[in-house]
Amino acid sequence: MPEYQPEAGAEPGRPPEAEQPAEEFGIGRNVLRPDGLGKARGSFVFASDIWADGLLWAEVLRSPYPSARIRSIDCSEALRVPGVHAVITQEDLPGHGYFGAELVDQPVFAHEVVRFYGEPVAAVAAEHPAAARRAAARIRVDYELLEPVTDPEKAFTAEPIHLDGNVIRHLEIRHGDPAAAGDVVVEGLYEVAMQDQAFLGPEGGLAIPGEDHVELYVASTWLHSDRDQVAQCLGLEPSQVRLTLAGVGGAFGQRGDVAMQVQLALLALKTGRPVKMIQSREDMFCGHPHRHPARMRYRHHATRDGKLVKVEAQILLDGGAYAATSASVLAQACCFAAGPYVVPNAHIDGYVVRTNNPPAGSMRGHGTVQVAFAYEAQMDKLAAALDMDPVDLRLRNALSTGDVLITGQVVNSPAPVRELLQACADAPMPQPIPKPPPAILPGGAGRTAELPTIRRGTGFAVGIVGLLGSEGYEDYATATVRLENDVALVTCAAAEVGQGFLTLATQIVQEILGVEQVELGPADTGSGSSGPSVGSRQTWVSGGAIEQAAKAVRRKLLAPIGERLGMSPELLRIRDGNIVSYDGIVRMTLAEAVAGRVIEETVTYRPAPTTPLDANGQGDAFAGFAFVAHRAVVDVDPELGLVRVVEVTTAQDVGKVLNPLQLTGQIEGGVVQGAGGAVLEELISARGQVLNPSFTDYLIPTAVDAPDVRIAALVEEAEPGAPFGAKGAGEPPIIGVGAAIAAAIRNATGLELPRMPIRPQDIALPLAGQRAQ
Repeated sequence: MPEYQPEAGAEPGRPPEAEQPAEEFGIGRNVLRPDGLGKARGSFVFASDIWADGLLWAEVLRSPYPSARIRSIDCSEALRVPGVHAVITQEDLPGHGYFGAELVDQPVFAHEVVRFYGEPVAAVAAEHPAAARRAAARIRVDYELLEPVTDPEKAFTAEPIHLDGNVIRHLEIRHGDPAAAGDVVVEGLYEVAMQDQAFLGPEGGLAIPGEDHVELYVASTWLHSDRDQVAQCLGLEPSQVRLTLAGVGGAFGQRGDVAMQVQLALLALKTGRPVKMIQSREDMFCGHPHRHPARMRYRHHATRDGKLVKVEAQILLDGGAYAATSASVLAQACCFAAGPYVVPNAHIDGYVVRTNNPPAGSMRGHGTVQVAFAYEAQMDKLAAALDMDPVDLRLRNALSTGDVLITGQVVNSPAPVRELLQACADAPMPQPIPKPPPAILPGGAGRTAELPTIRRGTGFAVGIVGLLGSEGYEDYATATVRLENDVALVTCAAAEVGQGFLTLATQIVQEILGVEQVELGPADTGSGSSGPSVGSRQTWVSGGAIEQAAKAVRRKLLAPIGERLGMSPELLRIRDGNIVSYDGIVRMTLAEAVAGRVIEETVTYRPAPTTPLDANGQGDAFAGFAFVAHRAVVDVDPELGLVRVVEVTTAQDVGKVLNPLQLTGQIEGGVVQGAGGAVLEELISARGQVLNPSFTDYLIPTAVDAPDVRIAALVEEAEPGAPFGAKGAGEPPIIGVGAAIAAAIRNATGLELPRMPIRPQDIALPLAGQRAQ
């Protein structure tokens, strides 16, 4: 199986160069991002930078309570602030005023009741942002405080937050023999806290009104879904709402909440002026959905020789006040609750519930990060109970292509789990530095850790994630490729959110049409939908649409040439701007072949369909899968509870490497984000109120905190049906990072550590107690 192995002495995290084709462009090359230079120079226009003459500024008033009844809203004082043009509430919405990615249950503005801290209550448009803020502060809301539901386990019996109850979804998976039992049984109770996507670009946008329509320029992950939801909320036809993708400063699964889009559009229509909004960091931390907090109870059964017999799990996700994408997140968590292992018998019982805690929704990993933390801790417990090496236990039970998941689905994707794990295990270990500088000790340059007390630990984890839409979701993408002379124009509404899709789209067309110059049209709702930039799907689905459209253009171009030459067009190739026959003879230039014509094709690509899960949680719910393995090395100061993640070695199955440099960036970013979730990042709330809504208090890894990332292997085994066999690479890097780091800290300390992130007190206090005994 082809794979990338690091050369001896290679820099950690840098795979060797792929074998390069003769052209300076196309598949397999380190083609630079078309937006990269502008972002590096600071000239790229993000959503927060867009401008229109005569614009007004919007500000949102948010609830200071997680649960309250709204007795009245008085906007009279706000309207008297100089420069204010409009104040809107839910009563001003001409449509039904509710939105939702999967279940339409969230109002644009809270009315009658408030369900979470930071929920929008009203919005203001004014000539200056300061005037808008002053006006928002003068809106008088009479609240009757209610007791918030903040414990997800109490949500089952608490008063319903919504009329349809507090349970968003219950999913049960029964597989194999329910009475099966193993010779050795291990149990555990695990918890994962709320993590924020923490993208750097603030949420913002601009709405421009027309006579009978409105135009929105926003940072989004799915323009067409936004359009439809905005139109419904405003009582408009979809054709009366046009969205154009503005520059996106990161997403990681978020930017799917359309409340801001509706607020902007309504203010623009109401005032007849362009309206701009830039949310504060506090608004973002309090307002948008985050990673679901999870509580998980596990029981693993195995034979004495280490073969898994049965996995039992109870999974409880806290969805916050509204459904968002909670149903699909629960599905991923439950379907992959046993990990990438052969498990003949399983009983998984999963719930996601509403509470008055901060909202939860999509984030990189989509439910698999939480369960990976639990099932990999269980595998380490099982290895200890069996007196087996943890890597050997995992290798003994690893999935392969053709094996069956606990949902009954056969894994038809390449599943090189053993190769990935073995690559991590065989990679050279980082060597201790005899006299390390203080900056690389736990605690950093403050010299809080002393070298003699530091313990080093190592841990492993493997992960699995489902790709594309799932459970019968009708997944598709539309793209147009237009060839004129020797220039190709690509029109596709796929949202570039930092994952590098624009680069891959360029490379796909270059490879197929043999042209160097590829122009990318704007992403907007004027063309067909390309679906959301989530689920690691854009490379496969929108990339597949572009690939097929480019091939259709090539066929249309080469068919008459082949007819004139008396040969099949399949024997002709486009290389270096020339039409070349199978014998290597240049027949004509590409410009001569096009001869001033415009050749254009539009294709809608649909991957293989999936099916809903049945009452027992059985079914072919996923179009494909991706796998990853990690090895973490940590240094721990047990007295202070401080941790430094020294290195994370990773191996990933990628189908096909389309752009080595860009793939490396995705992997490094995912690993660092996973390390943040393991030891730093936690959105803390008390009785529903967010306590750390800023980067002062919500800590993400800096360059000093980031571990070295070593790529042990990129396994290339083509994914059937995907463009050039490439899998999406955005989500897998994060899945098992937290689990591996937790395993390494356990290895260093001997503690159970059932909660993530692992805080200093989780290490220092138990060890201090042990020393005191």
